[in-house]
Amino acid sequence: MQYNSLDYDRLDGLSALKLHADPQSALNTINAYGDDYLEINQQCYTQPLIVMPEGPVIPWAPQGFAGLAEADFAPIAELAPELVIFGSGARLRFPHPRLTAALTRRGIGVDTMDMKAACRTYNILMTEGRKVLAALLLETAA
Repeated sequence: MQYNSLDYDRLDGLSALKLHADPQSALNTINAYGDDYLEINQQCYTQPLIVMPEGPVIPWAPQGFAGLAEADFAPIAELAPELVIFGSGARLRFPHPRLTAALTRRGIGVDTMDMKAACRTYNILMTEGRKVLAALLLETAA
């Protein structure tokens, strides 16, 4: 458990320190990333993932950018986030609009970024309490 807030009280002439639990500590936080791995809550993953602030980290089907299909975005639409941060891998690549059409029809925003920017942006938005989802592709060894 992490602590972030400190209060000092006087008890019988002595100072007492109270620690308050950080309400964000239970959220799925991306701790580290590279071209071929992600670390979420100190657990390492080496496959594409779907991550939301709460709930399980979900393995994602696509095996790289070239393998993306409309069906890969259907489970994301079912989770109903307000915004999807799509991490396209080591470099910025935009998916064809037909691939994300199911999200657009439901009024779900999609922002595409390289992996590093996607991880940083997800962490910022989830700490702000946003209903954000990160769909993250990893580079596979050739």
